[in-house]
Amino acid sequence: MAKEIEHKFLVANDSFKEMAVEVFHIMQGYLSRVPERTVRVRVRDDRGFLTVKGINHGDTREEFEYEVPVDDAKGMLELCEGKVLDKSRYIVPFKGLVWEVDVFHDSRGLITAEVELPSSDAPYELPPFIGVNITGDPAYYNSNL
Repeated sequence: MAKEIEHKFLVANDSFKEMAVEVFHIMQGYLSRVPERTVRVRVRDDRGFLTVKGINHGDTREEFEYEVPVDDAKGMLELCEGKVLDKSRYIVPFKGLVWEVDVFHDSRGLITAEVELPSSDAPYELPPFIGVNITGDPAYYNSNL
């Protein structure tokens, strides 16, 4: 079983842009928003992905991700419930970890940053763009946005 251990933060400033080594355009939606088993479809640039996630237990949950043909992923986006998220993801290496900063392209102007960790208690330093810790706050789950 694949485990995802992730900490999530609001972003305080745009210094992540100059630190980024890659930027992707992402469209993602949810075929299921049931907290015990969300099913996400994503088109990242020219690649498609299907991801199943279990319920959060603090900062940890099961995660299974599979690449699918991009045309299939685009077709599945049309089957999604709720709105499809449109965002840019900036990849920012910092002190041995990789931070993913998502800039959501909607009227709210939300920007979040996530880091995947090897364990819940792994020590790490915060990059200069990090703001409030929102790990475990359902209001900021992508499936609830």
